[in-house]
Amino acid sequence: MARTEKGRKLAGFIWSIAELLRGDYKQADYGKVILPFTVLRRLDCVLEPTKAAVMDFYETKVKSMKNLKNPEPLLNQKAGVTFHNISQFTFQKLKADPDNVVANLKNFINGFSVAGREIIEYFNFNDQINRLDEANLLFLIVKKFAEINLHPDEVDSMEMGYIFEELIRKFSELSNETAGEHFTPREVIRLMVNLLFMNDRDILSQKGIVKTIYDPACGTGGMLSVAEEYIKELNQDSKPVVFGQEINPESYAICKSDMLIKGQNISNIKFGNTFTTDGLAQETFDYMLSNPPFGVEWKKVQNYVRDEYEKKGFDGRFGAGLPRISDGSFLFLQHMISKIKRNNGGSRIAIVFNGSPLFSPSESNIRKWIIENDMLEAIVAMPDQLFYNTGISTYIWIVTNCKAPERKGKIQLVNSIHYYRKMSRSLGNKRNEIGDGEDGKPNQIAEITQIYGEFQQDAKRRLEVDGKEQNIIVSKIFDNEDFGYWHITVERPLRLNFQVSEERIAKLETETAFVNLAKSKKRGGVALREIEEGKQLQESIKEALRTLGADRFYKNRDEFETDLTAVFKAADVKVSALVKKAILNTLAERDETADICTGKDGKAEPDSDLRDYENVPLKKDINEYMKQEVLPYVPDAWVDESKTKIGYEIPFTRHFYEYVPPRPLEEIEQEIKDLEEDIRGMLEEVVK
Repeated sequence: MARTEKGRKLAGFIWSIAELLRGDYKQADYGKVILPFTVLRRLDCVLEPTKAAVMDFYETKVKSMKNLKNPEPLLNQKAGVTFHNISQFTFQKLKADPDNVVANLKNFINGFSVAGREIIEYFNFNDQINRLDEANLLFLIVKKFAEINLHPDEVDSMEMGYIFEELIRKFSELSNETAGEHFTPREVIRLMVNLLFMNDRDILSQKGIVKTIYDPACGTGGMLSVAEEYIKELNQDSKPVVFGQEINPESYAICKSDMLIKGQNISNIKFGNTFTTDGLAQETFDYMLSNPPFGVEWKKVQNYVRDEYEKKGFDGRFGAGLPRISDGSFLFLQHMISKIKRNNGGSRIAIVFNGSPLFSPSESNIRKWIIENDMLEAIVAMPDQLFYNTGISTYIWIVTNCKAPERKGKIQLVNSIHYYRKMSRSLGNKRNEIGDGEDGKPNQIAEITQIYGEFQQDAKRRLEVDGKEQNIIVSKIFDNEDFGYWHITVERPLRLNFQVSEERIAKLETETAFVNLAKSKKRGGVALREIEEGKQLQESIKEALRTLGADRFYKNRDEFETDLTAVFKAADVKVSALVKKAILNTLAERDETADICTGKDGKAEPDSDLRDYENVPLKKDINEYMKQEVLPYVPDAWVDESKTKIGYEIPFTRHFYEYVPPRPLEEIEQEIKDLEEDIRGMLEEVVK
């Protein structure tokens, strides 16, 4: 039976057990029972071949070793794995004694070595045991799980991972949680791992090579498992050591159980929020990979993250800047970059993002830091509808501080959006999958990896698109600077005309500074006197202004101000700077034919309403750009150099835009005629 088919059937059988809970449990709580039982049965099956030997050794040897303080290493050795169980019970024996199933199950759990018990504790399983017993369901559940064989010889680690993921997906749908926060489709992980390790195959083939692998949002451990298996398949003498951190307690427990069975050091898997409690602070790793949740806000940890950013800067993890509060993707990447090895060959990172980190303006400084430090090696665009909880387009970023010589200063974009096959059955939003070469599927993972490895400019492949075979560009190579731009502020001069018309004087009468002349903060007679004096001043100002003539247009502000000062002096009217500003504002209108308004320094004043912003390619000279693109159309424009900044964006789609010519007019015309005929025929049928 094909591996995925076997896993699907086992997951389906385990899911059917959840039906026993209907009525006594809310659907959202099914996972609290089924997931820990699945872990327990898996551990039971792993220990089954050596169970008798362990029990015999414990009863005949360990109990008589009075000075033995820690028997665990000896018992683990007998068990052949890094854990054991000294309870007399197994699932088969639990099934044989229905009257004492509660006490026997608890005895079975307590019989695990410390590592095994800790895993079960994260499920808060004791509460469920008592609840199931009260509902007369405990024995039924135990009996059902005893029918499943989850021994590694029958169900390997990859298949077990699929089972857990399928169960979590179903439980998440029932509870309206986000399934995609828990795991990543296996073919996506395989592609990430292939890209991550491809250039290091010679290093990984060395005898006894030890390499560390880290996932800061490890979920059930899928990425860590695939990465570990890749290295072991390449080199049986290698020693991959995995590390991870996970915030969801159930996923954390599942991950630890998998690592426990494989003999990994489960203390390397940490529980908690990666941003607020870095369980592996000061550690660095050879390889890192992750699929952080898409578009999930980090508001809950905002104070902690911002505090680290402001106090530590680049001595902390987030020195390059903070992303939008609505998406913490770049926090994960910066966290991973902080764990790069600065020597010993450096480190490599593969991380899954949605499209937003490519171009979001608020994150330009983070992209700038990554690219200018030559850490971005490649971005691979994947097909849409690959993930269980979203159909959006996704991208794999390859980040490293150890680029091959030919890749230094370069960034490769790989367009693999056409490398997929439709699934026979959708799983949530997942309708497409990348073929892995198994079960008769094309090995599209290998093809994408090869395109990345060849590192060729404008590489093409013959691919089927919309039912037609076409030559599609699948790879482009760019200089780092190609994604940079000068963000310039283009100013145009302020040009105003002035006129003392009744319409403009009416506007002056609504200006706050002018209105306040006839107000007082005092009380009584003093206030009334101030208000009356203010009204008289208002009238004096308006009468003085009218002497300038309503039919006269001033095209020069300095000339108008000179005349304004003269009429006020002649009328013995004194105005404050605030009132004068109000007069100038209300009597002025923008006029392209007027003279340029200048400041005290003689320089042109910018018109904020005409201000514009341009992104100029970093490789292009700003002055040349202005001469070619701006000044021919607005010759009085200039760049405010004090506001010029460097930004970075990666317009992936634009670089791989595929022009689709419009259909011939004759074809469209004929289609319209055919539709008209169809409509006419239907109308005739109605009339009949």
